[in-house]
Amino acid sequence: MSGGADSDPVDRALLRAMLEAGASACGLYVLAADEPVLQLAALSGVPTRLLEPWSHVALAAPIPVAVAARRQRLVWVGGHQQLARDFPRTAVAVPYDFALAAAPVGERPACRGALLLLWPAGHAPQLSADEREAVEAGCRSLAAALGKGPGTGGSVSPTGGPRVLTPPPVRCVRPEEALAAVDYVERLPGGCCALDLEGRVTMVTTGAADLLGEEETRLVGAQPWDVLPWLRDPIFEDRYRAAMISRRPMSFTARRPPDQWLTFRLFPDGRGLSVWISPSDRDPGTVTPIPAAGAAMPVRAGQIYHVLHLAAALTEAVGVRDVVDLVADQIVPAFGAQGVLMYATEGGRLRTLGHRGYSAEAVAAFEGAFLGAANSPAVHALATGEPSFYSTPEEIERDYPGLPQLTGKAARAVLPLIVSGRPVGCCILAYTRPRTFSPEERQVLTSLAGLIAQALDRARLYDTKQQLAHDLQAGLLPHRLPAVPGLAVAARYLPSTRGMDIGGDFYDLIRLDEDSVAAVIGDVQGHNAAAAALMGQARTAVHAHASAGASPGEVLARTNRLLTDLDPGLFTSCLYVHINVRTRRACVASAGHPPPLLRRADRPTLVVDVPAGLLLGIDPDARYSATEIDLPPGSVLVLYTDGLVETPGVDLDRSVANLAERLDDAPHLGPDRLADALLKNRHADVDRQDDVALMVLVSEPTGPTASAPPPAPA
Repeated sequence: MSGGADSDPVDRALLRAMLEAGASACGLYVLAADEPVLQLAALSGVPTRLLEPWSHVALAAPIPVAVAARRQRLVWVGGHQQLARDFPRTAVAVPYDFALAAAPVGERPACRGALLLLWPAGHAPQLSADEREAVEAGCRSLAAALGKGPGTGGSVSPTGGPRVLTPPPVRCVRPEEALAAVDYVERLPGGCCALDLEGRVTMVTTGAADLLGEEETRLVGAQPWDVLPWLRDPIFEDRYRAAMISRRPMSFTARRPPDQWLTFRLFPDGRGLSVWISPSDRDPGTVTPIPAAGAAMPVRAGQIYHVLHLAAALTEAVGVRDVVDLVADQIVPAFGAQGVLMYATEGGRLRTLGHRGYSAEAVAAFEGAFLGAANSPAVHALATGEPSFYSTPEEIERDYPGLPQLTGKAARAVLPLIVSGRPVGCCILAYTRPRTFSPEERQVLTSLAGLIAQALDRARLYDTKQQLAHDLQAGLLPHRLPAVPGLAVAARYLPSTRGMDIGGDFYDLIRLDEDSVAAVIGDVQGHNAAAAALMGQARTAVHAHASAGASPGEVLARTNRLLTDLDPGLFTSCLYVHINVRTRRACVASAGHPPPLLRRADRPTLVVDVPAGLLLGIDPDARYSATEIDLPPGSVLVLYTDGLVETPGVDLDRSVANLAERLDDAPHLGPDRLADALLKNRHADVDRQDDVALMVLVSEPTGPTASAPPPAPA
């Protein structure tokens, strides 16, 4: 979809931000409502196909717009060298010199997306003060416009792609001026033509048509490399892309058969390219072979960079879903496919990992099919280890009767995914129209299949480990907290987003007698299986000593001696709270753990002053003292681990004070809703470097209340 921005406040704000910052191109990404993904909603000054690999960007991705939105800061890249250092995946796919800025639109928790601005090659190493202010002002205007609700441009267009905004022309001309301009370019030596941002010819002079050897009617509306076989070498399209991104004039020489050399000079701006074509007497050296009439088109420059981008992205894919999404988001547009199916092999059967562009009926037809019995392209590819390419529905029908009708696809590339001679899956690219696969395309797709196979094999191993970690964590934490009359309790656990999905944070609620209960929270150093194992030992030790009637300080001292004897090489912090629900008194002891928070109905939230004893597992003779506090009806006691409050560059005491302020400002809710409110920001943090445990205990006025069980560890 294309057009101006006259009627849409978001589009007007986007173009204004680009113009006031002096940028050459811009893009607006909006945060999807139902998933942590940034969607490209609008752009200007850059070919749409260039941004196709980033039309949907995961918020966790190492991409400038994602980093800006995730970390709530402006990201500046002063040139391609810095891009290659800081964002190698992006640099591989866009090997041109330019500068960029990405900035968040809206502040957390109301972040609405990100603004992307590009500057031509040769920009100063840093943004000027005026440019930075223009970027920040543009983000504020976009946030305000997006905040006005539906219909203000903050979504992807109905056609499924971003809106393309055309900057206003340099000036408007009268009809007689337009005719004079045509006369002017017709009189120039050689020939001239104009291309829009997508590389389509919008105007061509008589001289240019003669030099190119093609009718004007066939050139206008088409991309030159689609009409002229001798311009199909990827280097020619690459020069066009380089000119549009760097905004620098470019030139190249090409040979029109049989022996006419032509020089093309490209002059870019925000609306397209002006091209001057002139005869050349100079032979540039290596001659690119001319495709025969009717031959398949060679791999395009855009496809090459898509492939390089995918190869770089696959090295960063973690789970199976990451691999499937990368294939669907990158390979499908790169090779013009309309559908993709990915299978894995499990127990001698096909299992669907993911699909795009296929009906549920078509997907279900081969789900769970035996590899030795089913008659399908995927089974054949896995059995032989050889890729197959079908250019027409007749070819598919010949080998697999009924398949074209079932799938609605006319052509397909069937790529077996093989690792060390072992089949791990199959990837099928499908097309709704007949398609000829050139030898170069077949080679590229076959090579890509090897990269996808390796990534998929790693991802399946990772997912298996993650499931094992999830099951282990779920087994080590309490499945249900005991009901305690006079006390309502909620507990939560969030794993780290780095490393294994397992950590050393733990909590427990121990019923001691009719009137007493112990609340425990702790944090074992590390995020791995060793930390989880030590966490299980520490929780068991605390539970045993507490049940034996030891005082809070003695519970920690005995647990410390046990952990010191075990000598695991890891340290543990722990907070132990003995609560008498009849007297509404609590006794608190700490082994190097962050202090609890206490909110009473008639006072500000208090950071409880507890003597911070030595971490468990260091000194077997360490002693721990305790502090007593009152818990009148309506009081809220919050226990947490440092993952809830730690922020890089922020003092821990300041972070604890911030949490106390949030608790103070929170409405009087039940423990479950209050726990969710305190965890709200951490749930949204896709780059959580530490796991989080949280317990919220509310002293109830009267009557027994059963505490809800905590959710299973995520």
